[in-house]
Amino acid sequence: MMTDNAYDILKARGFVAQVTDEEAVRHKLAAEQVTFYIGFDSTADSLHAGSLVTIMAMMHLQRAGHRPIGLVGGGTTMVGDPSGRTELRQMLTRETITEFGYKIHAQLDHYLHFGEGRAIAENNATWLLNLNYIDFLRDIGRHFSVNRMLAAEAYKQRLERGLSFIEFNYQLLQAYDYLELFRRYQCTLQMGGDDQWGNILAGVDLIRRVEGETVHAITYPLLTTASGAKMGKTAAGAVWLDATKLSPYDFYQYWINCDDRDVEKLLKIFTFLPLDEISRLAALEGADIREAKRVLAYEATVITHGEAAAQEAEAGAKAAFAGSGDADAMPTTTLPANRLAEGIGVLEIFEEVGLTKSRGEARRMMQQGGVYVNDERIDQADASLTPDQLTPNGIILRAGKKKYHRLIFEG
Repeated sequence: MMTDNAYDILKARGFVAQVTDEEAVRHKLAAEQVTFYIGFDSTADSLHAGSLVTIMAMMHLQRAGHRPIGLVGGGTTMVGDPSGRTELRQMLTRETITEFGYKIHAQLDHYLHFGEGRAIAENNATWLLNLNYIDFLRDIGRHFSVNRMLAAEAYKQRLERGLSFIEFNYQLLQAYDYLELFRRYQCTLQMGGDDQWGNILAGVDLIRRVEGETVHAITYPLLTTASGAKMGKTAAGAVWLDATKLSPYDFYQYWINCDDRDVEKLLKIFTFLPLDEISRLAALEGADIREAKRVLAYEATVITHGEAAAQEAEAGAKAAFAGSGDADAMPTTTLPANRLAEGIGVLEIFEEVGLTKSRGEARRMMQQGGVYVNDERIDQADASLTPDQLTPNGIILRAGKKKYHRLIFEG
């Protein structure tokens, strides 16, 4: 059975890939309140489902009484992290980085509740943007070995393609973040993805050299699905946490459509359900595994979008799955009625509402028998939607077995 030690909770749920000193970290998390941090660079205006691994780890430690620092990388985003990248990140303007940072901070606040005093919000632009470069090199840069940095996996992978000098500074800046947070808040634990191990260890080493103190690091595995896809990505793009970029219904659908082989792993990481309940759900087989997926989708959607949105998404999914009933929770597009009167090409509308990325993809799906209008399979490429297909629920489009979209017409 799992103990209540925060480290053991993380390990039992699959959050631990590497740790600086397992016994020391376990003891520290059991004996005292630990202030820890994770950084989020402002490279987009929303975090995505892959970021949820990090956020869930923070929430587990916070629930155990520890204090998270949600660090937005307003300074480090100006440079760009080369870790896990095959080419230089797109350079964003300072104004864009600032705007993205505000949005990421607001998203982290939803999970960590900065205003309640149990979490700290920071932005490394506070100390990085006004650094005196020469002083920084003398005080911080002298502690870094170029040979050791070049041996790091993140840099080795980039050397053949070309590593810019600005990216080469990233490890120094991330290490300096850890030092700064140690000085400001007695932060003694940094967490992040396993591709950050070298950068995080650089901060551990810098604090030892400059302050003579021992601090720690934990990395979590970089999750992939059973099919080998990166967690939080779909053929249509990222699974965004922002409801304006991805509806709660589509967020719910992402989880309920997961591979059967991934259900137990995803329940452990993306829900707070007890492990014995997760074991029970993971043991379900055949058609019953859909119940485990339903629980996963509902619990994950509650955490990100709230209970009301999760209930609405679940109701919409049930209506869609049954092929009838209240479809109000489905993704919906409103079109002018005169377009329907003129006739709307089926391939055209599938691309327009995002059920497929292109008309060519819609055509291929049609050839494979996966294009439906009101649960009626369409196999003619020149088929159009017509007014006689209009139902009280509008017109329901379906791509494959599980992807639905509703059209309603006004005017």
